[in-house]
Amino acid sequence: MTISVSVRQVVGPQDAARRDTQGLRDGFVIEALFRPGEINLTYSHLDRMIVGGIAPLSEALVIDRVAETGTEQFLERREVAVVNIGGAGTVGVGGKDYALGFQEAVYIGMGEGPLAFSSHNSDEPALFYFLSAPAHRVCPTVHITREMAKKVVLGSAEESNARTINQYVHPDVCESCQLLVGLTMFEPGSVWNTMPAHVHDRRMEVYLYFGMQEATRIFHFLGEPGETRHVVLKNHEAVLSPGWSIHSGAGTGRYAFIWAMAGDNMSFTDMDKVPMEALR
Repeated sequence: MTISVSVRQVVGPQDAARRDTQGLRDGFVIEALFRPGEINLTYSHLDRMIVGGIAPLSEALVIDRVAETGTEQFLERREVAVVNIGGAGTVGVGGKDYALGFQEAVYIGMGEGPLAFSSHNSDEPALFYFLSAPAHRVCPTVHITREMAKKVVLGSAEESNARTINQYVHPDVCESCQLLVGLTMFEPGSVWNTMPAHVHDRRMEVYLYFGMQEATRIFHFLGEPGETRHVVLKNHEAVLSPGWSIHSGAGTGRYAFIWAMAGDNMSFTDMDKVPMEALR
């Protein structure tokens, strides 16, 4: 079994403004997230968020101890959210199995022990998107379906941003220590997400784009409002977003994305809106 862990240091706004395309990708973009038969983790120093892709085939993949956390067990001082965006699979938590279908999730509280990931059919493997933040208290483990998610409808067809935010790990759905996780779906013809833009310096965020055709691309915008940059992303690529940065994007075709946040508070609406005339 292969577990790979890469570490991303924090990139400040002045540094980001001077980087070229590859430099921006090195600092913020997570490529090749889902590798068949592997656990692929990225440890970000942005609020110590760990972002991962787990793609089991015929054998289960297990996370028990990860040296980068400095603890005897991975969940000793952490909480986890897992969203399945592939075929049916199972997440084993503390001796109990949670079967996850497409776009189903499980929140896992601190101290639960080793985690096991398996696919029901290796020809249609599960793709487990993995998110973990430090925790200071125990919250119950919960299996979350799309029907359980809190729905927030935003945007309009006229603005090309009609969308539904499905809040999975959210105080109105399940208890967590600091993780907030949701999945945003678009109406046909809508391509813009989160525009007008905003920042929230109290919380970092990470986006995973999925549900895209091979040739579809996302133009994801980052940087300070008056010093914007962009990166071009394809299916199953993720992008880290510091609190000082805008995070907004537009696609050349249909897509969806999973957002996750960690930081000072649990308020989804805690954001500082950026007027369009302030963008440069």
